[in-house]
Amino acid sequence: MDPVVQLALDFVNLEQALRAAREAYAGGIRWLEAGTPLIKSEGLDAVRALRREFPSATVIADMKVMDAGRVETECAAKAGANVVHVLGAASDATIIECVEAARRYDARIAVDLVGLAVEGRLVERALEVQAMGAACICIHTPIDMQMRGELPFDDLRAVAERVQIPIAVAGGINSETAPDAVKAGASVVIVGGAITKAPDARAAAEAILRAVATGAAVPTHLFKRGDESAIGEVLQRTSAADVTEALHNAGAILGLTAITPGARVAGRALTVWTYPGDWAKPVEAIDQAEEGQVLVIDAGGRPPAVWGEKATLSCLQRKVAGVVIDGAIRDTMNIRQMGFPAFASFTTPVAGEPKGYGMIGIPVRIGGQYIRTGDWIIADDDGVVVIPQEKAVEVANRAQAVVEREEREMAEIEDGRTLGTVSELMRWEQLRKGDGGKDQG
Repeated sequence: MDPVVQLALDFVNLEQALRAAREAYAGGIRWLEAGTPLIKSEGLDAVRALRREFPSATVIADMKVMDAGRVETECAAKAGANVVHVLGAASDATIIECVEAARRYDARIAVDLVGLAVEGRLVERALEVQAMGAACICIHTPIDMQMRGELPFDDLRAVAERVQIPIAVAGGINSETAPDAVKAGASVVIVGGAITKAPDARAAAEAILRAVATGAAVPTHLFKRGDESAIGEVLQRTSAADVTEALHNAGAILGLTAITPGARVAGRALTVWTYPGDWAKPVEAIDQAEEGQVLVIDAGGRPPAVWGEKATLSCLQRKVAGVVIDGAIRDTMNIRQMGFPAFASFTTPVAGEPKGYGMIGIPVRIGGQYIRTGDWIIADDDGVVVIPQEKAVEVANRAQAVVEREEREMAEIEDGRTLGTVSELMRWEQLRKGDGGKDQG
């Protein structure tokens, strides 16, 4: 079959999903998937809505069937699904039931092999489900693994060499990587956020369809996930607020204020511990810092100052990216004129003395956070956030996902909606035990 692009509508609100689907359909997308979050949130009414609004489209229900294959497949097919997704981890009996049920309703079964590569069973299971009558195999790098920098292409190539039925691929595909998916053996290129999070979903759909048709990548700066080498680049596209959201509203170093409004920084920490006012170790750390590092100074959280304009100029000479001080800073007017990213808990005209107490490179605890040399710091007008180095790839990618989602939401608000209506806020207020009236019986 000629390669097609399948749009994964992984929303939790049906109206949001339909708005994105309308734009993408106008851009040429003809395969529309009710994603798993959408089906879990809205039920099979999501599939019914897609079928009613797009009668000539191929509608996919990403049910991730694991059991009760006949019932779930029949329900999805009766709701209007042409293709139903089943998990490859399901039993042979379940997959066979799905295949047989689908045939009765002129539907097809796609078997999603998500998670099986970890067990080393990917190719083996692909051959097994092909023999069971699956119409398509899906190679899928799940979202949580994408955030760790993983991609599906190696698995895709391994399976494509062995099976004869069409292969779908999902996992962070964008306008740059869609041609690679086709070259690696995909007949169905499943795209989600690169279209659904785009401010203009129609234009995004057109770009990806063009990339698939021509085999030429269309550059994009979003909708792709980085590895260890790309952490700094990814964080430069995010904010402190985005990162705290990626950290489940954690990581903020409390009590610090931006000295230079509008200045922001993202870099690895070099930690310094010293006494209040003792500026010897902070200044010595400048000469030890690598280009792009951020000095994080524990100066006891009080005056006198351990930092001023000469230390700042020295950082500029050494290409140190910024400074974070749990303590006092002075010469702030000149530091602002230099445009240097500096954050401190106090300003004071009074400097201390360089007595030499303290250490460089040891862990420090400031503003409620434990910080080690090598951890990542991102700071802007909203505040300072620390990312543990072991989680930096995942957190940076999740923060970029926040940026992408919010760009789409901002575009919808600019179209005349409000945040409350875009997110259907009242619907998602948490219901707790005891809410909703009296118990019966």
